[in-house]
Amino acid sequence: MTEAVTKKPLVLLETTLGPITLELYPDKAPVTVANFLTYVREGFYDGLIFHRVISNAIVQAGGHLPDLTYRPPTHPPIVNEANNGLSNERGTIAMARAFPIDSAAAQFFINVVDNPELDHRGPEPQNYGYAVFGRVIDGMSVVDRMTWIPTVSREGHRNVPQESIVILKARVLEE
Repeated sequence: MTEAVTKKPLVLLETTLGPITLELYPDKAPVTVANFLTYVREGFYDGLIFHRVISNAIVQAGGHLPDLTYRPPTHPPIVNEANNGLSNERGTIAMARAFPIDSAAAQFFINVVDNPELDHRGPEPQNYGYAVFGRVIDGMSVVDRMTWIPTVSREGHRNVPQESIVILKARVLEE
C-alpha cells in the first residue's frame, strides 16, 4: 500500500480548554467523514460550544453558541454509517442524531467511556446506533477536563457546562 492510501485525515479542534486532535476513518465511514470535513472547512464549528457534557458518557458539540442559540446545519442529514463495525469506545468520535436513523448532520460527540449501548445492534431506529468515524489521538486529557466542569439545566437543555467550552477553531491538519 502507498502512503496516500493509509493516511487518515487529521482535524484539530482548538478549544478554550486546549487542543484536541482527531484522526478520521474514511475507509469505515466515508459519507460521515466527508460531511464532517465539509463542516470543518466551512468554519461551521468555530465559536460553537460543547453544549452537553455527561461525565460518565459523552461530550457533545456542533449545534450551539455560548448563549445556547442553535446554529442549524447548513447541509442535509446524512446516511447513518453505524453498521461499519466500529464501536463507541472511549476516545472515539461519533455523529449525534435524533430518532430517525438518517438524521445526523453537524452535531458530534466524543465518548469519554466505552458506550457499547450506542453501537449498531439492528435495523430498528432504537437499535441502529451512532456512527463512529474517528478517534482522539491527542488531547483526551482535554476531553476528560470537560467532564470536571459542573453542569446545569439551562434554556431547556440539560448537562450544560456552567463554564462555556468553546471550539475556537476547527481545522483540517492533513488529508
